[in-house]
Amino acid sequence: MSQLTICLIIFALTVVGYCVGIWSLGTVSILSLMALSFTGCLTVDGKDTALTYFANSNVVMIGSMCVVAAGFNRTRFCRSLADHISAMAKGSLNKIMLGYVIIGVLLSQFIQSPVVVFGIVAPMMAASVEAMGIKNSKVMFGLGVATIITCCTLPLGAGATVAAELNGYMESYGYTDYVMGIMDPMKGRLPLMIIATIFCALVIPKFCKNEPSVVTSENIKAQNKKEDLNTIAEWAGIVIFFGDAIALMIAGKLHLANWQITMAGALLMIAFGVLKPKEAVQSVPWSMLLLIVGALGLSGALSATGAGKLIGGHIANLVTAVGGNSYIVGLIFFIIPFLMTQVMQNRGTMLIFHPIAIATCASIGGDPRGLMILIQAACLSAFMTPMATAAVPYIMDYGGYKQSDMFRQSWLLAIICAVVSVGWIMTVFPILP
Repeated sequence: MSQLTICLIIFALTVVGYCVGIWSLGTVSILSLMALSFTGCLTVDGKDTALTYFANSNVVMIGSMCVVAAGFNRTRFCRSLADHISAMAKGSLNKIMLGYVIIGVLLSQFIQSPVVVFGIVAPMMAASVEAMGIKNSKVMFGLGVATIITCCTLPLGAGATVAAELNGYMESYGYTDYVMGIMDPMKGRLPLMIIATIFCALVIPKFCKNEPSVVTSENIKAQNKKEDLNTIAEWAGIVIFFGDAIALMIAGKLHLANWQITMAGALLMIAFGVLKPKEAVQSVPWSMLLLIVGALGLSGALSATGAGKLIGGHIANLVTAVGGNSYIVGLIFFIIPFLMTQVMQNRGTMLIFHPIAIATCASIGGDPRGLMILIQAACLSAFMTPMATAAVPYIMDYGGYKQSDMFRQSWLLAIICAVVSVGWIMTVFPILP
């Protein structure tokens, strides 16, 4: 039996384990990682091994960001801000959702990491809905998914580099008949950004449960109220939290990695007495971090064993079969990367399909810009499984969602993403003029 086959079997069993819910998601995820290492799908010696996923920058960043968020949650300012927003909303869940989703979407234009954006906005959202007697399970999915889908749509911050990156793919292939303008990615993705923002804020909560399906670290922390901080710790908690958020927006100019910023923030929360060392350890969602580790490992194994290239290799035949029709070809180049990104990291999926899109268009003298923007939109619409992007396990932990909840809450939005993206992008950037 080939390692590709073994990897696909382990993947299928892992998804079943997530859905059945006999064991925690973290337990299933680490069992998957161990199975991949025992079967040789992931190496155990050398540079790129199964253990490297425990030191992944996303894992460190999320863990430390949780400490920073926990420190901010201890402040009276956080509670007061949440109460003020709740009062302005006058008990309207729609207004609360719309306000926080817009904040998350705007931050996602400057910070190229939905998990960081979610970590900034989620604590304030949690405090606001708690004041209204609403559980996190009702709101966190919509907030988190909005930050994923809309990431880097506008040519601001990290989004300003998207066009240059896509041009780099075309130049490396040697197909320079077309050039991606700095505004082109925005032209293609802006309608979905607007529709997804409204849908996630006003419609998604109707699909979400009033009570969490599983007990999470956030549920436990909510049961253990702490005494108020002294004046120095109170101000320190506020300054550190917002200082971290600003630093993440300009991380490139500071020449710092995101995990360095969040780790520094976590240490400062302890140093200034906002959190005691024991409280900081308790604020780290270990089960969720283990889920991310295993999901990253499975994603890496699927890529390393050639599953992505195997699927991508059949795309050109499908394109030929449909006669090069822009909308049908666009649908193919959205659906397949979208599905693959649910089990592989989005960056790896884009690396597979961008060259295929360029080669397809080069063979017929077509414009690859639309397909490349479409692939990006598909790969950034990854919100169904914890393997898709590190933000999903974070959302699942905060909202108390099982894998079955994720599927139930995702299907309609997935269809909307496909219809809007394919319909608009292939109209604005047809393959053949």
